Amino acid sequence: MPDHHDVSPLLEVLDVRPAGSPGDAAADVFTGPNLPHWRQRLFGGQVLGQVAVAAGRTVAPDRSLHSLHAYFLRPGDPAVPVAFAVERLRDGRSFSARRVQATQNGVPILSGIASFQAPAEGLDHAEPAPEVPDPEDVVSDYAVLDAVDHPLARQMGRGRHVELRHVEPALYLAPDPERRARQSVWFRLDAPLPGDDLVQRGALAYASDLSILEPVLRRNGMAWATPGTSVASLDHAMWWHRPARADDWILYVAESPNASGARGLSTGRMYDRQRRLVATVAQEGMVRVPQG
Repeated sequence: MPDHHDVSPLLEVLDVRPAGSPGDAAADVFTGPNLPHWRQRLFGGQVLGQVAVAAGRTVAPDRSLHSLHAYFLRPGDPAVPVAFAVERLRDGRSFSARRVQATQNGVPILSGIASFQAPAEGLDHAEPAPEVPDPEDVVSDYAVLDAVDHPLARQMGRGRHVELRHVEPALYLAPDPERRARQSVWFRLDAPLPGDDLVQRGALAYASDLSILEPVLRRNGMAWATPGTSVASLDHAMWWHRPARADDWILYVAESPNASGARGLSTGRMYDRQRRLVATVAQEGMVRVPQG
């Protein structure tokens, strides 16, 4: 079981800070530290979360992040700081839009646009959550990965600072024998995350990239450990519907409608512990398979 008492290390990572003082040229440029990643490149979800928070730091506090669309342009280096340059595209009566360029050594690694909305009343409906076991009734991925005596297993597990609990068999070592194109995963940060709603939404963006492409692998009889497999995120879209905390259990339901041209597409829905729909995700990734 995770130690759910310390403050999550993700707080320092996601809580990006201005690189300069108000009024100077760097006022809308932000920086934050990197987490180590088991593949010796930046985890895309980290950059997504930081982009979301950086954009939100330039918006009026009463406007909530409701969507983010981003393209991954280059692999990031965990040893190099990332700069997040925010461009203020529009501030309307109800919506604000921001473009964010995440760069290392002056070269873009991710480009995204985020939109924020002032509080508003309107239509209200949501797709219901599927019937799945509660997280307490599902084996933790920590238990699965702790049993593997390899440093990569430890980094893929506790090094992400998010506990996952796969309802279907996890894909770390072996493929799903049923070749399903969908899955359900419970997740939560492995320690509390103090911070405002923006930081929580950034944390959901971070976690959204952990398992979203697994239905592509699952449907095609592959596992993360399948020799010769190469998976990389290409673009990512996320919509936040209702407030939620990433340090409480979130049910992440994902499916893959298509894989072709060495690319796989997945869509996902996030539900809180009360089974309220809190976010929707879509991602296409490059999926290269072993050549026989």
